[in-house]
Amino acid sequence: MHAGSLIISLFGDLLVPRGGRVWLGSLIHLLAPLGLNERLVRTTVFRLVREQWLRSEALGRRSDYLLTPAGQRRCADAARQIYAAHAPEWDRRWRLILVFGQLAQKERDALRRALFWRGFGAVGGECFVHPGADLAGTCDALIADGLAQLLGAVVPFLAADASLAGTASNADLVARAWDLRELAEAYADFVGAYAPLLAQLRGQGELAIDEVGEGDENDQDAFLIRLLLIHDYRRLLLRDPQLPGVLLPAGWPGQPARALCKELYRRLLTPSERHLDRLLSTADGRCPARHARFHSRFAVDDPLLLAAP
Repeated sequence: MHAGSLIISLFGDLLVPRGGRVWLGSLIHLLAPLGLNERLVRTTVFRLVREQWLRSEALGRRSDYLLTPAGQRRCADAARQIYAAHAPEWDRRWRLILVFGQLAQKERDALRRALFWRGFGAVGGECFVHPGADLAGTCDALIADGLAQLLGAVVPFLAADASLAGTASNADLVARAWDLRELAEAYADFVGAYAPLLAQLRGQGELAIDEVGEGDENDQDAFLIRLLLIHDYRRLLLRDPQLPGVLLPAGWPGQPARALCKELYRRLLTPSERHLDRLLSTADGRCPARHARFHSRFAVDDPLLLAAP
């Protein structure tokens, strides 16, 4: 488990709805049950500050840590995918990023890696493709990733879908650009890991969607599972190009994974928030309340959630 990525998942899902700031001592206490010791958390937070994910604000002898504007933008981009009711509709246009300038191999690898984690597929070494990415947002993300110097070597543009008679098809393009088998296996592993937890909660009886037994230990477990659930799901979605259904193979496991994540999240929400009420603290000793505008995340009346088996 990558500590830096896990901390960003914690900020995006659990801390942003409560103002997006935390005292370092409180963060250390929250992560301790996962085996992340104080030294590792401190070192990781300081590295995230150097990488401009986080910044600090001193209050007396204590300091709060909060997302930078670039970190806020990255978390907001991820949130739009994580908590969406369904994949966006396709406008039948491909987003392309072509490399025209001269780049060193190290720069090419960095660009490929950054675009991979935004769902882009590669067609050869000079062309990256996505069915619905925000190209301006992608360029902003490259800047936030410290790759601003590469923008002069790439050209983003829109292209019509591959549907002209006698030409390669959209399906051919998908097969060339993405390894869907690997992504499908990752989704299946996700479902395999979390389905037993959901089955256990369902087996406790006809509980309301938010009801889990109270108690410090149960609440801590709910917090930890929720954090790991969103962390694992976020990393899947960052790789997922969100292809339209017509271009996905039959039995695609992405939708069952989304339904499972939604239901399990809603069942864990109340007890995990109770745990935060007890342990979350800012540098001034306050525990910020969860803002009402975040209550709609994974809404209970989401039709996909209600259709879950």
